[in-house]
Amino acid sequence: MRPDRSRLVILGSGFAALSVLRRIDARLYDVTVVSPRNYFLFTPLLPSTTVGTIEFRSIITPIRRRGVRFYQARGEGIDLAASRVACRNSVSFPLPYDRLVIAVGAVANTFGVPGAAEHALFLKDVEDARRIRQRLLENFEAAALPGVPPEERSRLLRFVICGGGPTGVEFAAELHDLLLGEGRRYFPQLVERVRITLVEAGHQILSSFDQSLRHYASEVFHRQRIELRTDARVVRVEKQWIELAGGERLPCGLLLWSTGNGPTELVRRLPFQKHAGDRILTDHYLRVLGQENIYAAGDASVMLGKTLPATSQVAMQQGQYLARALNRRARGKPVGPFEYRHLGMLAYIGDHRALADLPNFKGKGRSAWLFWRSAYLTRLLSVQAKIRVLLDWAKAHVFGRDISRI
Repeated sequence: MRPDRSRLVILGSGFAALSVLRRIDARLYDVTVVSPRNYFLFTPLLPSTTVGTIEFRSIITPIRRRGVRFYQARGEGIDLAASRVACRNSVSFPLPYDRLVIAVGAVANTFGVPGAAEHALFLKDVEDARRIRQRLLENFEAAALPGVPPEERSRLLRFVICGGGPTGVEFAAELHDLLLGEGRRYFPQLVERVRITLVEAGHQILSSFDQSLRHYASEVFHRQRIELRTDARVVRVEKQWIELAGGERLPCGLLLWSTGNGPTELVRRLPFQKHAGDRILTDHYLRVLGQENIYAAGDASVMLGKTLPATSQVAMQQGQYLARALNRRARGKPVGPFEYRHLGMLAYIGDHRALADLPNFKGKGRSAWLFWRSAYLTRLLSVQAKIRVLLDWAKAHVFGRDISRI
């Protein structure tokens, strides 16, 4: 370390953390990144990996950078008096800082529903997508065996998604595409028995989208025989079924839980002011309230008096702002407050159709699907990732998805 540079520690490897890392001036800061995973994951395309449309490694990028120190470890606490982060992997070690960025993201929120944490599957990381892909193939293979009772076959082939946000909707869409293609090709005797059920506690799916687009998505799902259960709250989860408020039980072979975000263990432990008990409160400069040299960005934080959606574009813009702000502060220049610029929302709804809810344009159908693909392709953060995803799309189109269970 050069003594003329401040020690900047970044906790996390998601959109916010990587955006800081890509734009910070390494001549001004001695940068250390700490994260339990050594890669950045492009989460908007994660649902596509669950069915083999895109391969897992195509949407990850190594977090290590030349001139940046990286430790694969988990932050466990902060000693504010000594300005040190307690880190742990196979060993524990303290990490001193002059400035600290907390960008550790969030975890799936089960809202205390009994059995959800034990029996549901989540979709936050590559390992989650891998488990879902394995379960899908296991269920099809098990249902194809001779002598399986009809009720057990029906259960194995019922896939339930809890949560009608973009993740749940896109997973349902990808699963439908798998059935239309590889399902009809390899399991023709089973595909008509498959049921996809999307359960949403609210009045409608995709609540953050324009009303006309929500209506269009519901119509498309109806034509695709994807069952929508709105105003349906899950109150209990067991290994082979879920229970809704009112007592109805739905047998299922797979339950995807995508109902929202909750705080990580580190964020829960930190003694900072929190928004409604979970996300760290910051000022409009993304500084943690009461702290001059500690910042929080992305899903781990919320600005005082201005709640922004927990999306990748918010995290990316906050990370870019923090890098500029830190560079300016190191040079003694003034810094303005963070201002979010909403770029719009996209969602894939299956059968080469998508939704595009932009500030000045509301698109749907196949043209929106082309825009969805091109937009995500341009947002991938490396040339290698762009090429890999393009090749995966081409392979899936020409040869179909790989349904081998490894």
